[in-house]
Amino acid sequence: MADEELVKKMVRAVLLSSRSGVSLSNLQVEYKDLTGELIPYKQLGYATLDALLHSMPSVVKLDKGQSGEVVCHATTGNEVTRITKLAARQHTAKRTGRPQVVNCQMRVKPAAPFVLNVAVLCTGSRVVAGSGYPSAVGSGTCSVQGDDWLVSGCGVELVWSSTRPIVNGELLSTSTNSTYASKFLLGPSIGMRTFDPPSNLNENTTPAKPKLPHSAPYSPKLVQSRIKEVLNKHSNGLWVSKLPPLYREHYKQDLPNEALKDLEHWTHICSVEKPCSNKPQEMLLYPAKETSQITPQSLGELLLKYSSGLWAHALPKLYQDTYKCKLAEFVLDHLTLLSDICTIDYPMPDNSKRAILYAKVLEDENRNQSGLAGSETKETVERCLSSQTVPSLVIPREEYPSVLVVEASDTNSVILRYIGEGYSKAQEKLEDEMREFYGQDINKVALTSPLSGQLTAVHAEEEEEILRAQVCEVMADKVKVYYVDHGFSEVISKSKLFELHEKFYRLPFQATKCKLAGLESFSQEQAVLKRFESMATGKILLAEILERNEVPLMVLYDTSQDDDININATCMKALQDKSLESPLKVNSAFMNVNVTSVCSDGTIYCQVPSRGLTKLNGILEKTENYLHSQVTSELLVSLPFCGKNCLARYKGKWSRVEITNLHGSRVLDILFVDVGIRASVEVTELREIPPPLLRDLISTPPQALKCCLADLPVSIGSWTPDAVHWLRDTVLHCSDCSLKATKVDESKRLAHVYLFTSKNFHDTSCSLNQQLADLNLWNHQKDVFLSSRGPSKSLNAPTNPATIHNTDVQDKAPHTARRMLSLLGSQSAPPCSPPVQLALPPLLELPEIGQNMDVFVSVACHPGHFVLQPWQDMYKLVDLMGEMILHYNKMEEKPLKVEKNQVCAAKLENNWYRVLVKGVLTNGLVSVFQLDYGKHELVSCTQLRPLTQEFCQLPFQAITAQLAGLKPRQWSEEASIVFRNHVEKKPLVAHLDSVQEASQSWDRKVVIYLVDTSQEERDIWLHDIMAEFTDEMSNAA
Repeated sequence: MADEELVKKMVRAVLLSSRSGVSLSNLQVEYKDLTGELIPYKQLGYATLDALLHSMPSVVKLDKGQSGEVVCHATTGNEVTRITKLAARQHTAKRTGRPQVVNCQMRVKPAAPFVLNVAVLCTGSRVVAGSGYPSAVGSGTCSVQGDDWLVSGCGVELVWSSTRPIVNGELLSTSTNSTYASKFLLGPSIGMRTFDPPSNLNENTTPAKPKLPHSAPYSPKLVQSRIKEVLNKHSNGLWVSKLPPLYREHYKQDLPNEALKDLEHWTHICSVEKPCSNKPQEMLLYPAKETSQITPQSLGELLLKYSSGLWAHALPKLYQDTYKCKLAEFVLDHLTLLSDICTIDYPMPDNSKRAILYAKVLEDENRNQSGLAGSETKETVERCLSSQTVPSLVIPREEYPSVLVVEASDTNSVILRYIGEGYSKAQEKLEDEMREFYGQDINKVALTSPLSGQLTAVHAEEEEEILRAQVCEVMADKVKVYYVDHGFSEVISKSKLFELHEKFYRLPFQATKCKLAGLESFSQEQAVLKRFESMATGKILLAEILERNEVPLMVLYDTSQDDDININATCMKALQDKSLESPLKVNSAFMNVNVTSVCSDGTIYCQVPSRGLTKLNGILEKTENYLHSQVTSELLVSLPFCGKNCLARYKGKWSRVEITNLHGSRVLDILFVDVGIRASVEVTELREIPPPLLRDLISTPPQALKCCLADLPVSIGSWTPDAVHWLRDTVLHCSDCSLKATKVDESKRLAHVYLFTSKNFHDTSCSLNQQLADLNLWNHQKDVFLSSRGPSKSLNAPTNPATIHNTDVQDKAPHTARRMLSLLGSQSAPPCSPPVQLALPPLLELPEIGQNMDVFVSVACHPGHFVLQPWQDMYKLVDLMGEMILHYNKMEEKPLKVEKNQVCAAKLENNWYRVLVKGVLTNGLVSVFQLDYGKHELVSCTQLRPLTQEFCQLPFQAITAQLAGLKPRQWSEEASIVFRNHVEKKPLVAHLDSVQEASQSWDRKVVIYLVDTSQEERDIWLHDIMAEFTDEMSNAA
């Protein structure tokens, strides 16, 4: 369950960053930029985001903007107007790219708490640790709330845990015993964010309440009975500020002020919660829970489920979750009242509220006195232990774990197992131990009276295996068991059951469930389940975890083929109505054809008149009307993922798109499936398909036909820019084309056609194919083509290239006037020449010699040469690359005239990078150095563009480095591998030893010590490891 208090704090922080408020459509995006996740309104018990926001009157105020869109404003009060000094000695939680939390801070020596004196200087850019996007500057004051420190309402916002560091989203215990702590002391680094506060934080924006008329004489019993009646009608809670008008509406009298003061003491009438502050009007009221059911027996049964003990402060929530009844508050204040049913241990003698409770096991005579048979109590206890003491399965930390799919009767409840260390390998080890343990007759204790829900060891029928299972159903001489580690059920003989030894309770159940993203509305469709079974059941797949809930939300991929297969998207296609597919067959001819796209490799996409196209146009018209009439945040795409179907604007209207690639959390690539056009857009420009029209749009197949011109002197992929532009100018402006199919390649879903700009499709000599063949447009530089394919792995065979995603100008929809040119106007845009003089960014600022910095090692060759990136600016680089994608993908330009030592932009694997040209090869390939990542790459000259000045503000992020503390030497391959395994693609701490300065960033080099602080027990100094390794190798020689 999400923490509602923390959500409110984060929402407040987002809203305070803008004087003019945040539109409802952008609130989810801003919140995710700050926290790395979406607002979990459903986990908090609200059906919509609007409902959650309306329940936060002390945090957010909703108004209508000038355009009619809902705008959220921060509700500020006096509680956020105090400047506070913060104290902490912490590790830093940092993120970049997709949200992930890592520990990159070295442990510090035991010392008095470090005091951070926050001098609030209200100048500077907005900085969000891990994701931040630049924003405005502001001033204000600060406040501190709760155990998680949050300074808000001013020019600085500092967020960190006041207890333990965070690694991959999990709290770790802080260790102060560091083997290398004496080497040097690192101070804590703090994620800082500055933003614009409201113009006047001292102004209370809460409207003044009107003066109430004279109240009736105060009768506590009468008021109590009435309040109880009101609360029974609002069982989900009620703000105290709403109580007086409701009271007046029901009873035609004003609620006495004395009653508001007494509410907290009327525990038999209502329960009071203070979610935001101690102000009476900002408290929540709930109907009082019955406490008469609280008995020593119920508490004892609850404690029996935790044989290792239970912290006392966790008892109220567990009790309420189990018995749906609130535990009386006095119980925690008088724990001695529980001494008859549990043993109370105080591990911290000076803190009486930190106690551990252990259940007492009654003696035989006490059992008899209570009227319970001894054996019956034993079985009850065994059942509780068997179902409760096994730890919960932790979702793997990696973003793409491997999984074995067991079965699925519902795509919202797919049974699978995780593969790898701590999961499948731990299970294999457990089953080996069970086979050895139960192989000895002395350990085989038969389970003669199994109970439903009880854990047991089962001798498998067909194999000589001992497996863990849970009893599902007990029959006369058989039982139905569920194998908790394998995810299937079986009916077996009772003689196969044995008591499960306590040492086999330690491993979590390995069979778990997941939900397939995008298929929620079609989870039980037989076509979907049949397709899923044929593609996924019994296979090991790659899982992308989108949401880490109790049942995680996933996208599954089959990576066993040459091309990865998106299982979710493929199952969705099983719902398409085949009768609505394009009727294009061999020798079929069509008039009134609309050519929608001409790709740079010569492929064309077109729409032909058909029943499917007619139906699609009707559905899209309804969609347009629906979205025009509905202004709600629910239709924003809050969770984009590859293969997702949604809507985007194309030529001013909403069209179907499929997400094909994500560049962080803000920028993504899409395909307009009905016109064959690709584009790069921001996630805020997408909309969900309206639920009433979802089935109709999903069942209609894509209406864009992929074609190529038949009988041309060149093949697909070898078109020159001149030929591409001629075809675009000819067909994209023609409103009435015709075509005739000569061949249909079903495997590639590609039709070979003759294309005409008239209705005379019987004479192929009048076709555009013939005109193109006669024109002198096919002469180009040897081995250099304008193609959607990149360079080959073999430099001598560029005509057989590896596929690299390419986006053309006509592949871009005109989304906004700011970014996108007119679709037709951009077709013949002249190539841009590089600027006369490009002002390179300043050198990256480094700390002083002897100081430390958090870094990420992007490339590691050996200790004498590796490349770092400063962690603190990594979010700026992510933001820059997103802007470069939006800029360079909006139009196609002719290849750049490339020269050695030129700084330009290069497209590599669907991303655009700032690069330095190191050399130009004769076969059309260019050797480049990535100035932000330190990698050397080969790229086709067609993938280079001039670097504009707006992308030269951020210093180049790659820092060439050498490991200090080691003698220079020729590093062996074994030593290089050891070093690479320890540092590459990892966040570390660097201690600066010296700097070899140079005028250009790519010539500068630093000598540093590297320290790995990810382990809980100790810090690892890399030069010590390498020195020890080389000594061992020398001794072995």
